[in-house]
Amino acid sequence: MLSAADHDRVAKAIGAAEKRTSGEIYCVLAHRSDAYFYPAALMAAAIVLVLGFLAAVVLKALWITVDPLTIPAAQIMTFLLIAVLFACYPALRVSLMPWPLRYRRAHDNAQKQFLAHNIHMTQNRTGVLIFVSLAERYVEVVADNEINAKVEQAVWDKTVDILLDHAGRGALAEGFVCAVEQVGEVLTKHFPAGSSNPNEIEDRLTEI
Repeated sequence: MLSAADHDRVAKAIGAAEKRTSGEIYCVLAHRSDAYFYPAALMAAAIVLVLGFLAAVVLKALWITVDPLTIPAAQIMTFLLIAVLFACYPALRVSLMPWPLRYRRAHDNAQKQFLAHNIHMTQNRTGVLIFVSLAERYVEVVADNEINAKVEQAVWDKTVDILLDHAGRGALAEGFVCAVEQVGEVLTKHFPAGSSNPNEIEDRLTEI
């Protein structure tokens, strides 16, 4: 989704922000946070069963007699067709998922990425993850314990709004840069850089 130049811009923004703070910033861009195949398959199975029942009711009401195997065979073929569509078009699976499930999966992925990139392992527990999951249209700022003790969630909500606004306008890279600058200002206020300010986490945006 982002070019090499975009990645470089975000990395430089992270480096500039971290010069003024002892905190660490990391960015992750996920294309989607789950395959959603099993929830989608379950939904497809439920739809097929309901359609089969309705078809049986309509045929009975119209006094139409069909072979007992016709409806089950049609259900199986319909389910297989839907399964093929789901396999070929992942976006279709996502579009069928309810928003609460999408947000939950994206939130869980944000927590996974926070741990996977060792953002929780900074010396002073001052790491921050800026996470975006495109398919779910989800943005989250995950901060470590020491930061959460001093910064209210409303502050991070502003960062989320910045990213969502830029993403909606097709300026995702610029959104990441602005979000990094916003997070950097917050960290500088509460965790200014000391005489020793090692770079504990690589300055980068990871796409998954």
